[in-house]
Formats: sequence, C-alpha cells, structure tokens
Amino acid sequence: MSKAVIAIFDVGKTNKKLFLFDEEYEIVYEKSARFAETVDEDGYPCENLESLRLSVFDSLMEVFRLKEFSIKAINFSSYGASLVYLDEGGKALTPLYNYLKPYPQQLHEQFYTTWGGEDAFSKCTASPVLGSLNAGLQLYRIKQEKPELFEKIKWALHFPQYLSQLITGSCYSDLTSIGCHTGLWDFEKQQYHPWVKAEGLAAKLAPIAPYDHTVPSCFPGATILTGIGLHDSSAALIPYLESFHEPFVLISTGTWCISLNPFNQQPLTVAELANDCLCYLDYKGRPVKASRLFAGMEHEQQVKRIAAHFNQGSARFRSLHFDAALAAKLQGQDALEAEDQQDEKPDLTKFGKRELSAFASSEEAYHRLIMDLVREQVKSTQLVLKKSPVKRIFLDGGFSKNSVYMNLLASAFPNIEVYAASMAQATAAGTALAIHKSWNTKPMPTDIIKLKFYTPTQKALV
Repeated sequence: MSKAVIAIFDVGKTNKKLFLFDEEYEIVYEKSARFAETVDEDGYPCENLESLRLSVFDSLMEVFRLKEFSIKAINFSSYGASLVYLDEGGKALTPLYNYLKPYPQQLHEQFYTTWGGEDAFSKCTASPVLGSLNAGLQLYRIKQEKPELFEKIKWALHFPQYLSQLITGSCYSDLTSIGCHTGLWDFEKQQYHPWVKAEGLAAKLAPIAPYDHTVPSCFPGATILTGIGLHDSSAALIPYLESFHEPFVLISTGTWCISLNPFNQQPLTVAELANDCLCYLDYKGRPVKASRLFAGMEHEQQVKRIAAHFNQGSARFRSLHFDAALAAKLQGQDALEAEDQQDEKPDLTKFGKRELSAFASSEEAYHRLIMDLVREQVKSTQLVLKKSPVKRIFLDGGFSKNSVYMNLLASAFPNIEVYAASMAQATAAGTALAIHKSWNTKPMPTDIIKLKFYTPTQKALV
C-alpha cells in the first residue's frame, strides 16, 4: 500500500528543493536543484523563471511515478520581495526582477515625498527603506517607467503564489508575502496602505486568500489539492507556533540571523526601523516583530581568515567544543572594551579589525569571534524582546549546532531559557502544516521539534 504524502517545493535563492512528507511529518523523499541565473533587460542577474517552471513540472511527474507514495496535496514556499507579472493568459510578462537591483534615486525621492516621508511611511508599513527589497516599489517603478507594460499586467503575484498558480491556474495573494517588508500593508489598519489604491496597484493584486486555502491542481492526469504558497520566513515559524504557546523568540540562523517575536505587539519605532527591524505577518495575519543581522555571512568570512592565518582547514571549526576557561580569559579582557558595548546598534565589523597575531591559537581566535558575534546578536535580539513577556529563546539553523555559540548565547541571556532547536527543514514542514487539514488524516503533531537546553556557564557577556 502506498504511503500518503504531501509534496512541498521550497524555492530559495540558491537551492530549489522538493520534499515529500508523510503524515508524521517525516521527510521520505528529497530532491535538490540549482539553476544558472539569467539577466533582465538591463543585464542585471535574476532568477531563470522558465527553468524553474519546467523543473516544477518535471519534478512532479517524477514523484507521481513513484509507486510507494500517494501524493495527497502540494504546497509552495519561497523567498519574498519578488513579484511575477502575468498577462491575461497567465504568461509572465517580464523576468523575475532581482530584489537586490538598485532602485532609481529620483523615483525613490518622488515616492517618499508623495507618501509622507521615509519615517512615517516605514512606520506605517513596518517596512524599512530597502529599495527594491520593498516589493511594492518594484510595481510602482514599472508604472512610472514602463506604463505600457503596466497596462498589460493582469496580476502581480508574489513569488510563492506564482509557483502555486503554475499548477492550479488560480491567482491569489497571501498575507505572509504581503507583510514581508513590501511597503504595501498598513499594519495598524490591517489593510492595504492608501497609496496602493491611489496609484492603481490594487487592481493588479490578486484577491487575498487565507493561509490554509487550497484549490485543485490542473496537473495532467491528477487533481490534487494545492495550497496558495507561503513566504519562507513565516512558514518556518509555523511549527513553533503550533508546538509552543508560552511566549518565545525564535532566532533563525543562516546567512542572516533573524530574531522573530510573535508576542511583541508594540508598534515599530523609528529607531527600531533604523536598526533594521521590521514586522512580518504570520500565517494568521498577526504581526511578528523581527530584527536581522548579517552574522552568518560574517562568520563564514572570518572563519576563512582565521583558518588561513593559522594554516588550518575551515571545517574543523564546525565541531569545535566550547572551552569555558578560554571564554573566561577573553571575557576578562572585555572590561577594556566596555565603552564600545554601550552602543545599542549592532556592529559586525569588530572582529574584522582585530589582529589575529594577538591570539595564541586558532581556538582562542574562534572563541573571540563568536563572543563578538554573540554580543551583536544580543543587541539585535533585544530590539524585539523589549516590553514582551518572553521566557524562552529557540535558536535553529547553522548556529544551533555550534557548541561555542550556544554556550555563549545562553550566558548572554541568563534570565531566559535558551534552547538549540532542531527539526528537519522547518520552512518546508511549516508549509505542509499550513494545509494539514486538507490532506492529513492524523492529528496535528506537537513533537516534531527537538530541543536542547543550554545552561549559562559564564557571567553575562553584555
């Protein structure tokens, strides 16, 4: 008898993955692909939509042929800040413009002058001023620079909803994508900001559907309930919200380390926005205050620097054990740097300015690096902790497996329980959980996240 499964496409900037989850949310099949980027009409790198479209269909055909599985549903997650523009026939009119593409300064000034200035607009929409990363401004740019193209657009779909549309033919918007620093949503009034209608964008945005909405696929040879897709950061939070009901902060670590607090209902301040804070909308439309730190990338670069200086391989640092005595020695030196620590604004440049010849060993240098990163992580996380009753911090992703990092983080938060959390593919699992009732005959699981508690071993680092 074939096993009931859900197929989840998790489309990242680098890796495009397909997972099959069984009814216990165990991964029973996994496939990964990468595509070479193409360029838009200005020569700027962008996603190859055609390769991705063909891959979705080819991958589904492949898993449909697997006799041991019976696919009951399909759903999608992907990165945000990206829109696909479709014509009346559902065909993409443009490339998938890269959210890192520079935004024209004149257009930037025109927009914010018209709509109340950067501070007021950012506060209302919970969207720091990020240029093309504010997806709504991408559509505004098309209207201003290419009015003929704007007129041809039937629907501007957020990327996850475009992926769903490929196999359903149905066009929707969802709150997790709308609420992802797009500049489209008024967080106080819980509706589109007035500029969206006034500029004629509202007519181009597909109807909003709830996170658990499903529609039949129009895939050849099979009619399968399909979700409308979710923004990846919001999807990764779903397993935690379903499993834990006491207030917590989730620090999701990777290239970016994102602190997510679903229990902080305080409006964003101008100062928080200036420090790269924002709000997401969770799968039920509730605001989630978040702060971001580019710490994973900094860690990667500095580990290479340490390894080169001490003539060692970078890989050894992945399994380096925490040395409490070494940390205590380094902490004793921190009194000299106390003045620098008063600054609330995170700053990742500190270790890069240190002379590696000052360290007796690579272990000492690495502990110093992690101490510096943890100090900045604390500043970043504190931005979303303020005035909220959080008693637990869950940390997942790459740093959750790092003994040095976890011990130092626990010491930095002596009054909050700190846990390394692990689960297989949180984003994909959350995307599956979102439409649980549409495909799974078993109760919603509450034990799919494994926790490891870390006891503070040092005095507080900050």
